[in-house]
Amino acid sequence: VQLQASGGGLVQAGGSLRLSCAASGRTFSRYGMGWFRQAPGKEREFVAAISWKTITYYADSVKGRFTISRDNAKNTVDLQMNSLKPEDTAVYYCAAAGSNLYLSQEAHYDYWGQGTQVTVSS
Repeated sequence: VQLQASGGGLVQAGGSLRLSCAASGRTFSRYGMGWFRQAPGKEREFVAAISWKTITYYADSVKGRFTISRDNAKNTVDLQMNSLKPEDTAVYYCAAAGSNLYLSQEAHYDYWGQGTQVTVSS
């Protein structure tokens, strides 16, 4: 599976961005998909995930502001980010997990895309 993330950019606090991750491969629908982020000087952290059964999971820091969704017909997973804060500034990565287990833990992901930069100005 190859993953290509896009949609990052510069936005003012309170604004919105929509990230998209396009996946190759005919078995996309069976993968759990996740978004992680890494801010400068910090470790990569879990943001959101969606299982192959479309069960969603969110980090507490983004609950109520971010929404993850998937379109199996298009092989894409999106992250709608609203009410953005400066602390959301990071490189965002999408990832695919064949096991669909423990989707908040990056060790359970098999494939990673390149990151897309999100910068939120105050």
